[in-house]
Amino acid sequence: MESTTADEVMERIMASAAVPVVAAGGDVAPAPRFGSLEGGDEFQDEALFPSDPLRRRKDYCLDRLAEIARGEARTAAEKVRVIAELVEVSSALAASAQSPQEATAQEMALVAEVACALTVGERTASTLLAESQALTTGLPLTLTALTAGAISWQHARVMVDETTSLDPGAAKALEAHFLDPGVENPHRGCPAGELVPSRFRHKARIWRERHHPVSIEKRHARSVADRRLEYRPDRDGMAWLSAYLPADQAAGIWNRTTATARALQGPDEDRTMTQMRADTAANLLLGGTGVTPTAEASGTMVPADAGAGLTADMLGALGGRVPVPRAQVLLTAPIMSLLGATDEPAMLDGYGPIPITMARRLIADGATSFHRVLIDPRDGAPLEIGRTSYPVTKAQRQWLRLRDGKCPFPGCHNQSLDNEADHLLAWAHGGTTGISNLAQPCPKHHKLRHTGGWEPGPATKDHPPGWTSPTGRHYASEYPDWEPPRLPEYWSEHPPEVEIVVRQGRPEDSIPGGGLPVDHGTV
Repeated sequence: MESTTADEVMERIMASAAVPVVAAGGDVAPAPRFGSLEGGDEFQDEALFPSDPLRRRKDYCLDRLAEIARGEARTAAEKVRVIAELVEVSSALAASAQSPQEATAQEMALVAEVACALTVGERTASTLLAESQALTTGLPLTLTALTAGAISWQHARVMVDETTSLDPGAAKALEAHFLDPGVENPHRGCPAGELVPSRFRHKARIWRERHHPVSIEKRHARSVADRRLEYRPDRDGMAWLSAYLPADQAAGIWNRTTATARALQGPDEDRTMTQMRADTAANLLLGGTGVTPTAEASGTMVPADAGAGLTADMLGALGGRVPVPRAQVLLTAPIMSLLGATDEPAMLDGYGPIPITMARRLIADGATSFHRVLIDPRDGAPLEIGRTSYPVTKAQRQWLRLRDGKCPFPGCHNQSLDNEADHLLAWAHGGTTGISNLAQPCPKHHKLRHTGGWEPGPATKDHPPGWTSPTGRHYASEYPDWEPPRLPEYWSEHPPEVEIVVRQGRPEDSIPGGGLPVDHGTV
């Protein structure tokens, strides 16, 4: 990757996200507003609502909130720089430590002084010192974006956290992927700063897992030894029960309880989905009777009596072998990795990369149906999904799960397994049942669309829809970060010729089978 100056990166950040530009003297130049209506007229909202002053006031309040958020980001960046300068000055003033104990004492004194100055706990002050050190010494793009207001302090903390265990080269690559639009294979979809911090963490973690210098197989082998179940009493006669498990087991448990809870829904059921998930988990763990989903991709539910005591699966687990999850999960595994030619991780829907050995075990012991997915070898985007095992509607649903991964509403975490396909343009208004007219909003945001004035925008075969708020602001969707597949080392010296054939016509009105609109050619 070519070296890039800070000024060049700043220009790219400004071009990719509407943020205020920080001038050399510290003044902030005006810039277009995040999520605002298109156009440069300062009074465009008055043109849109000429006779509605309340709507103009609402629009103004939203603009001010966005400006305040950018101001908070700039203040956080200034705090980081001040703390870094404080550390430098304190080190120069302090006498050279003659022992590790003396160095620790000097560090404790500085932490205590920062804690008192900011009126925070010493643990918080210590974390802030460490984060400021990481941002000023190893993450220049993150600090630049924070100064510009392109990302929030929460985003910056995520970047620090996800790069902590990486070597400098890998940390620089992760940072550039999300914050340098000119890097090779940059982050797709809306800018990183327009993702809610939790979604940014999810995407940063996925990239880190794929590109970590230590293979996910080795890291998982170490981490699986730390699996545990924890119990923590809480107030009001309640308590927390949490488990640290391998990803496939945790995803299987979550999907099974979700499907079971959804099967219990009905006109006479007054519990929420969240309550029914908790009740289902307690019921199954305590040996009660429940409704258990099959492993079929259709999601059909069948009753199953777990008995008054331990089930055979539970006895097997007590003997040391945890059963393969039988709940419905979507797993995307590279064929070359399954064959042992590469060690590329598989992707578990709703989680991210998992070791290929875990994927092989899931497929060998738990899979009941398969879908062939052809991808573009240049960027990893899906080209076609096989439709030999399902009718058209089910194949479309699988494609939507690949395209969206979750509810497409900004910031929503709801996984695709829990959502239903919905027409963007209603069938009654001339909408088709093509992929470009379908999305998978969760029940909450499906209701918001029909009752709250929010409207989904257009979609394509490989891009989920954005959303437009009642005030006319448009919010871009979050795209999956597809990557080119890893090929066997032998192929790097003797690459096979693969011709990409694209069916012409109107693929957006049909099930994906003709490929994305890419050029014909040999790769």
